[in-house]
Amino acid sequence: MEKIYTKNAPDAIGPYSQAIKVNGLVFTSGQIAINPASGNVEANTIEGQTEQVCTNLKNLLEASGSSLEKAVKTVCFLKNMEDFAAFNAVYGKYFTEKPARSCVAVKQLPKDVLVEVEVIAEA
Repeated sequence: MEKIYTKNAPDAIGPYSQAIKVNGLVFTSGQIAINPASGNVEANTIEGQTEQVCTNLKNLLEASGSSLEKAVKTVCFLKNMEDFAAFNAVYGKYFTEKPARSCVAVKQLPKDVLVEVEVIAEA
């Protein structure tokens, strides 16, 4: 088991790793819209936050030797299901291979963000 870390994705805000690589797969922790350069949630729209989340995931997967194109499963958490269409519009630009996916609405996310996404990808 290999712990993955990159300065191009937000530091973990708790006792967990950014990602773990094991048995040919990469499991990312859920990524939220924190800009790793500033450490802040800078976007306040679902589109802006989804862009940051996808960029964080892209950087994290690349640090592990994988990529968004190798994603096999994502789990997406939205604060408001009314944002589903806008979220999908941005998400679809990044996950072009259309991995399996779950998407659920949740009451609240860390740092009161609008979206969180985790990925399982081929290493």
